[in-house]
Amino acid sequence: MITLREALTRATGQLAAHPDLQPTALADAVLLLCHTLTLTRADLIAHPERPLSREQQAAYQRLLDRRLRFEPIQYILGTQEFFSLTLRVTSAVLIPRPETELLVEAVLARLAHLDQDTSIRIVDVGTGSGAIALALAHTLPRASLTATDLSPEALALARENAAAHHLTDRIHFLHSDLLQQLASEPPFDCIVSNPPYIPRADASTLHPQVRDHEPAQALFAGPTGLELYTRLIPQAHALLKPAGLLALEFGFGQRDALASLLASWHAVEFLPDLQGIPRVALAHKPDLPYL
Repeated sequence: MITLREALTRATGQLAAHPDLQPTALADAVLLLCHTLTLTRADLIAHPERPLSREQQAAYQRLLDRRLRFEPIQYILGTQEFFSLTLRVTSAVLIPRPETELLVEAVLARLAHLDQDTSIRIVDVGTGSGAIALALAHTLPRASLTATDLSPEALALARENAAAHHLTDRIHFLHSDLLQQLASEPPFDCIVSNPPYIPRADASTLHPQVRDHEPAQALFAGPTGLELYTRLIPQAHALLKPAGLLALEFGFGQRDALASLLASWHAVEFLPDLQGIPRVALAHKPDLPYL
């Protein structure tokens, strides 16, 4: 029988032996141990000499083995925090990332001028876990959300997350390729999306936990990574109100291409992420036909 301290030391060593897992070895070992034993970090710190039974050791090792195969910690634990909301995540959806919180914050800032007594109609394209739609619905109590995705599995999970946060009456989930199923809808105030934008050729450069475990449909867009933007931007123009907001997350090195695709839009702005890399594009629909 071993103690919590011994189990944690051993697990950290196993994870740190892999260069791709070394940077988060201790943090991952702590999370998995707490998850295995239903402990808090405070419990772990306060009682490091607490023994683990053989069954508990085996259960802990099973989770460690999954991490050693580069399965993301979020899939193992089954949850991810996003914009102060706890979301359930599975391998059917992209893991929500901090960069996408910047997208949500930018949308909230751009919509702040709208009349608070008026309902705001927003579409989240490619909702995945529902992260963006839920964050906006939670923060904007008068907003009405439509969340689309091509994956039935992702939509089912997004509905589950909406139910967990009591937002099912505020978000309509729709199986759709981008905005195709909304073509006959009245115009929207805002369309927001974090679409797949990684070029297929870049797959080998990704961390194994991303490349081998997150859904390819949510990562890769085609040869250039811009394929979905070339379809989505004209569709968004057709569905937005005059001066309506389009907000997009995009990848490294794609700013200039997005600027070209948004050349006929108004008030185009690009925002950097915490590393200073352009990450979010904001643009308003002009009162002109799409060119």
